[in-house]
Amino acid sequence: MTTGKNGLTYADAGVDIDAGNALVDRIKPAAKRTNRSGVMSGLGGFGALFDLKDAGYNDPILVAATDGVGTKLRIAIDTGLVDGVGIDLVAMCVNDLVCQGAEPLFFLDYFATGKLETDVAARIIEGIAEGCVRSGCALIGGETAEMPGMYPKGDFDLAGFSVGAMERGTALPAGVAEGDVLLGLASDGVHSNGYSLVRKLVEVSGLGWDADCPFGEGTLGEALLTPTRLYVTQALAAVRAGGVHALAHITGGGLTENLPRVLPDDLGADIDLNAWTLPPVFTWLAEVGGIAESEMLKTFNCGVGMILSVSADQADALVAVLEAEGETVSRLGTVTKGAGIRYSGSLL
Repeated sequence: MTTGKNGLTYADAGVDIDAGNALVDRIKPAAKRTNRSGVMSGLGGFGALFDLKDAGYNDPILVAATDGVGTKLRIAIDTGLVDGVGIDLVAMCVNDLVCQGAEPLFFLDYFATGKLETDVAARIIEGIAEGCVRSGCALIGGETAEMPGMYPKGDFDLAGFSVGAMERGTALPAGVAEGDVLLGLASDGVHSNGYSLVRKLVEVSGLGWDADCPFGEGTLGEALLTPTRLYVTQALAAVRAGGVHALAHITGGGLTENLPRVLPDDLGADIDLNAWTLPPVFTWLAEVGGIAESEMLKTFNCGVGMILSVSADQADALVAVLEAEGETVSRLGTVTKGAGIRYSGSLL
């Protein structure tokens, strides 16, 4: 082996392997918090193993979902308030899984940046672990990519991937029928969709991220970074109680685009816009931009983060189950003949 050379190193090119190792060591306790039945191996290997039988499944069907956080990351980067975007990342994946009737089992993340800042990365991944704990799934692996020249200083990107399972024959949607009652579960704010418009509206308002929030407490940046609500354990409790025919996660496309995704082609819905109160953040956004009600309904969740289509004769019991799980439930309307969503009342 030749010695005595002072050649270039990987660190000289902008990649710090030692920082990556330090990050892994720091996040191991966070990942350990997420352990659940079925986990066979976690961080550190070339892959992670999961035992479906140990998780309690006899004849499982696997369900997979992947997503990101979108341009909400821009606000987190600009403010330095990165602790909640990991929760967002998990929520965007596992809230989709549960709409298929699946229980999320494990989660993997992809974190990419130009230069690895261990503290920032650890805060983000600790948020991912918190989202996993809240939704009952294990953080069993991921990838941290330091790519100098690909991202401006301080920038990063996030993606997530989750796998869930259900017993064969229990997939949703199933059995949606005319007369089903639509139950809406309250959102915790804007969640993780529509942020290109949100950022434009903040620009129009002339306010900075550190300005006092005009519709609530704290700063504007803090309010708009409220993490996406996780509906997993609550939705699964309702599914297991019986009578749930479909769940729709209200993400990009709002109520107008997402609810039809779980309805048969010949069925639609009548929704009463007076059935719930529009949260102040959406009122403010609409006022700043002069946004029409129809545009709000097809862009934002407007205060409803998940919709369940349930049997009319079990609606009262399911409301009780969901409220016992901590949800604020609104009876939005019913499933009706004829495709499309028909609104009555006024949101704004």
